[in-house]
Amino acid sequence: MHHLYIVTGASRGMGLALARQLLSPAHRLLCLSRHVNDTLAEQARAAGASCEQWCQDLAEAPAAAQRLAAWLRGHDPRAVASATLINNAGVISRVGPLEDSQPADLAHALRVGLEAPLLLTGAFLQATRDWTAPRKVLNVSSGLGRRAMAGSAAYCAAKAGMDHFSRCVALEQAHLPHGARIVSLAPGVIDTDMQAQLRQGDPAGFPDRERFVQLQAQGLLSSPEDAARRLLDYLGRPDFGIQPVADVREV
Repeated sequence: MHHLYIVTGASRGMGLALARQLLSPAHRLLCLSRHVNDTLAEQARAAGASCEQWCQDLAEAPAAAQRLAAWLRGHDPRAVASATLINNAGVISRVGPLEDSQPADLAHALRVGLEAPLLLTGAFLQATRDWTAPRKVLNVSSGLGRRAMAGSAAYCAAKAGMDHFSRCVALEQAHLPHGARIVSLAPGVIDTDMQAQLRQGDPAGFPDRERFVQLQAQGLLSSPEDAARRLLDYLGRPDFGIQPVADVREV
């Protein structure tokens, strides 16, 4: 018996931290990212852990979902103690007013940040529909899905959509005999490449820029490792799924 974990965006940042913390001989880990992380592969071998990495562009969400469903159907459900999908990957379009944004940039942010989690969640639930092992979906959301911010319409929209589709899926799964539990969880403010992108925004089109500069200056950003640990702690809580939209800072 093994615990099955699927993590998107696992080649860097918090996704990489999640993958590293999930390395265990008792786990089977699948990572979906645009690039393979060689260090993660080495750490998995050293830990005696199963870690498969796919080079998968999540902007091509239908292909990613189809591939995931086929992979899951190749498992013997009797050998799976639990199955968990962590939709972590996300991108932010160029910071600035919507009217100055490029359509392709906006579309890419929405495909990776909303379409991919939606399709991957559907594929995960469909492929494991008849499994009796506990199933969970953890969507890594953001406070910006619940609080608007000028200059970041696509990212805010993607995270708001993630929150709401999680609510819908929670209602659907609640009526099933072995329904999955799903939570869209905001992880707090983390020191990642996305934060650096926000700090480099043009103040003329991004009035919140100084707030992000000060968060770093005052040491108020969580490390990816600490944020990953808090997410996994939440994932392991017995009440996971009671509230389909949550924030690690409010528990």
